[in-house]
Amino acid sequence: MSITITLLGQMITFALFVWFTMRYVWPPVTKALQERQARIAEGLAAAERGHHDLELAQESAKKQLKAAKGQCHDLIEAAKKQAQHILDMAKTQAKELSDRQKLQAQSEIDVMVQQAKDTLRSQVAEIAVLSAEKILGKKIDDGVHHEMVDTLIKGL
Repeated sequence: MSITITLLGQMITFALFVWFTMRYVWPPVTKALQERQARIAEGLAAAERGHHDLELAQESAKKQLKAAKGQCHDLIEAAKKQAQHILDMAKTQAKELSDRQKLQAQSEIDVMVQQAKDTLRSQVAEIAVLSAEKILGKKIDDGVHHEMVDTLIKGL
C-alpha cells in the first residue's frame, strides 16, 4: 500500500469525523455552552440586582431608622412637656391649697384673737367693778353691775 492511499483514507476518515462532529456533536455542545452562558449572565444580573436591592434596602432602613429616631425624639419632647405641665399644675394646686389653708388658719386666728379680746375685756371689766366696789366700800347691785360692765366693755 502506498502512502498516498493511506493518506487519502485518513483524509476521508477525518472529513467524515469533522462532518459527523459538526452535524451531531457540535450543536448540542454549542447549545449547552449558550445555555450555560445565559445562566451565568442571568446569575450575574441577578447578583447585580440583588446588590442594588441591598443598597436600596440599606438606604430605606437608614431612612426608617432616622424617621423612628425623629419620632422617638418628638415623643420624648412631648412627654417632657406633659411632665412639666403636670408638675406646674401640681405646683399651682399646692399653692392654691396652701393659700386656702393660710386663709383658713388666719380666720381661725382672728376668731380666737377676737374671743380672747372679748374674754379679756369682760375680765378687765369685772376686775374694774371689783376694784370700784373695794374703793367705794359697798356692793353694787347686779343691774348696775351689768350696766357698768357693758359700758366698760364698749369703752375698751
